Amino acid sequence: MLIYLHGFRSSPSSFKARLLGERLRELGRENEFACPQLPVSPRAAIDLIESGFSPGPGDTLIGSSLGACYATWLAERHGCRAVLLNPATRPASGLAKYLGPQTQFHDPSQSFELLPSHLDELASLQVQAITRPERYLLIAATGDDLLDWREMVAFYPGARQIVIEGSDHGLSDFAEYMDAVLGFADSRA
Repeated sequence: MLIYLHGFRSSPSSFKARLLGERLRELGRENEFACPQLPVSPRAAIDLIESGFSPGPGDTLIGSSLGACYATWLAERHGCRAVLLNPATRPASGLAKYLGPQTQFHDPSQSFELLPSHLDELASLQVQAITRPERYLLIAATGDDLLDWREMVAFYPGARQIVIEGSDHGLSDFAEYMDAVLGFADSRA
């Protein structure tokens, strides 16, 4: 199973999630793909993934930005593989400036509030260091205007890493890297 975990203010309508879903449909593998709408509460997001999908060693989590933080925590806990797309490595401190009312990127009519308790939940999910780098694929863009690619690279030592010169936080050129993502997901690392 491939489980896509979107980022903060994102949704299953994200460009990367839709592209992956389309590619897997083309390959006749649409039943292997899931991309749930994650709740704003990090603890509730983790509970949703664990109870709804029970990820394990045969599964791959594909996390984008904040979703990559969740993917890392779940990979460490359940032994699955994780693909990390411009991961937020310290999201509790990074999201502090967004406390208060927010809207989703893909549906501005959907609003929510980021609370201090959500930052506390994020801090409790913070992985200090990965234990099995062979289970991780990092894709980091040097042109990410929100997160520092050097922190991403340093956070995942020994993992397979693709550093893209340029690009952006949303990885607008993600289509070029989908084969690498799917190849890694299909590996037995």
